[in-house]
Amino acid sequence: MKSIQEVQDEIIENFSLFDGDMESTLFYLMDLGKKLPAMEAAHQTDDFIVKGCQSKVWLFPQKVEEKIVFEADSNTEITKGLVSLLVQIWSNRTSEEILNSELYFIDKIGMSRMIGSQRSNGFASMIKQMKMYALAYQQSN
Repeated sequence: MKSIQEVQDEIIENFSLFDGDMESTLFYLMDLGKKLPAMEAAHQTDDFIVKGCQSKVWLFPQKVEEKIVFEADSNTEITKGLVSLLVQIWSNRTSEEILNSELYFIDKIGMSRMIGSQRSNGFASMIKQMKMYALAYQQSN
């Protein structure tokens, strides 16, 4: 399995292919969302909604052995693409890996230019929620 850094570097490389073309970048982001595995309907409840997102975003954590596996979904394509990036990076990782990692890909791909302030706030909420789940699992050990 690739390290968190390797996954981020791969994301940066993939986004660099668009050379700042915002339309192509957003289409790519939406395509990433379409590739996200389907989330079980039973997990799309208010208990798993990420607060602070303009769109509806669900994050369902599950501990499998010592790792956290995330399921995610959204009712909008761009947001689903955004959460899929986080799932790529943090799903199937230990709590410590998630809590100790720095998400440098965000600045490197110029995400602030891609998405508005509302989506940026929502993206920050997704990150916070995933870290909170990791912290909760870490403390339950």
